[in-house]
Amino acid sequence: MAKWDKEYIKLCKKILEEGTLVQNRTGTDSIKIPGYFLEFDLQKEFPVLTTKKLYFKNAITEILWIYQAKSNDVRWLKERGNHIWDEWEIDDDGIWHATQMLPNKEGVLEKVKVEKKFDKKYANTIGTAYGYIVNKYNLTDKIINTIKTNPRDRRIVISLWQDKYLETAVLPSCVWSTEWDVTGEYINLFVHQRSCDVPLGLPFNVTQYATFLSLIAQVTNYKPGKIYWSIKDAHIYVNQVEGIKEQIKRYETNPDIKAPTLWLNKEIKDFYKFDNSRELKDIKIKNYESLGPIKFEISQ
Repeated sequence: MAKWDKEYIKLCKKILEEGTLVQNRTGTDSIKIPGYFLEFDLQKEFPVLTTKKLYFKNAITEILWIYQAKSNDVRWLKERGNHIWDEWEIDDDGIWHATQMLPNKEGVLEKVKVEKKFDKKYANTIGTAYGYIVNKYNLTDKIINTIKTNPRDRRIVISLWQDKYLETAVLPSCVWSTEWDVTGEYINLFVHQRSCDVPLGLPFNVTQYATFLSLIAQVTNYKPGKIYWSIKDAHIYVNQVEGIKEQIKRYETNPDIKAPTLWLNKEIKDFYKFDNSRELKDIKIKNYESLGPIKFEISQ
């Protein structure tokens, strides 16, 4: 079995066995542990879960939406058949609708309908989050240019968490910071995540950032090395538990599935030239086998 599946199942078991049941803003209780750490070596394995199907094109078009298109416009994703941000899209009137658990005057969480009003210029977007911040501070170019011109720099740090723009973001960034390290012929990546939906978000995020690291390595003439991943609040929602138990069972009864590999078009030397259409002509997963999809509920 792929090493990533082994580590992922280990995390899921830890949450189920040692986690604390808590309320949260979504209205669906979660089982959480306060912190966790993962490590990936891309020279040994490209991390894509095999115990459930990962919809790779959705994962990669999302990361390109953020760091290549530098966009917060949900329509960009919809044009590529990607609907993972539909629940957080601001409507034409500049209003975002949701049902959430919020503290009342006594500090007790109550389920309320939320209508958050934004400037109408943010219609069809997720507000000032993710790609908006990347574009605002030109973060992708900062990474690439610094690696090319000063690879020994110990300050190649970018943050999507900007206090000034949190109030006008529908959902502040979960994966909020990355640090980039060049050692020898390898680029290593440190990823920091403030909140982690383990069944839905983490499989996407890990494959996304492994791909992002590989793309940056190619256009800067390095090799992708290791990813060091820190998580605060790793959780499984209570309506996801049965699906996770099924995934654990799959892992225990199907030991022979191997990890796939990432293929990149080696002729692309400009990060902004990688094809970001639904076809993803320059980015492919080769030899991917999975044990099929598992449906998990989204908690908004």
